[in-house]
Amino acid sequence: MRLSRFFIDAPLSLGQHELPEAQAHYIGRVLRLAAGDAVQLFDGSGQEYLGELIEVGKKSVRVDLRESFAGMTESPLRVHLGQGLSRGERMDWAIQKATELGVAEISPIVSERCEVRLKDERADKRLAHWRQIAISACEQCGRSVLPVIHAPITLGDWQRDIQADLKLVLHPVAEPLASHARPDNLAFLIGPEGGLSEAEVDAAKAAGFHAARLGPRVLRTETAPVVALSVAQQLWGDF
Repeated sequence: MRLSRFFIDAPLSLGQHELPEAQAHYIGRVLRLAAGDAVQLFDGSGQEYLGELIEVGKKSVRVDLRESFAGMTESPLRVHLGQGLSRGERMDWAIQKATELGVAEISPIVSERCEVRLKDERADKRLAHWRQIAISACEQCGRSVLPVIHAPITLGDWQRDIQADLKLVLHPVAEPLASHARPDNLAFLIGPEGGLSEAEVDAAKAAGFHAARLGPRVLRTETAPVVALSVAQQLWGDF
């Protein structure tokens, strides 16, 4: 039987802990785990903890953590994904799969052809939602460190501030990824559902981005990060 593994948004250490209400509800009411069941917890620090549930109530769960060990090593290639802001499930899919593929940071990008506009409270809710998507992906794939999910940012501000050894903007007419030397850290810029305009691609190039392509076919905005990260991890990361 697979060991249940959960992210806890608080520092962990060996010994007894009362779990936050959200995790307690999920463990006790949804999964219906019971006292005596083994669990594995992580807090995003890179450490993993093995323990046993010692109390499972309707509103509270206590665990005794008895062993700690280093978690999964992060990819040697640190990738910051600038993902064009897209609607609903497409953005969720991009964040989930990018997390599974080892991305270090994700910035939702507001560009000319974005069909989504987020402000104030709505933006905060979406950011919390995206973070939970990344947490669930880490719980599933075994990562011990969460990627950073930044607040939405305009394309101009992001490409001006981003720092990386290699900065790539995906574009159908360009050189393949393999034509570049191995970087230690990489920035990917991927357009929204309507793509980046020619003016935006030109502005990215002026900001130090190199145009790169992923084969002859035009990929959807939610497919492009999956392919781009897979190729980058194969060339320069831990695939």
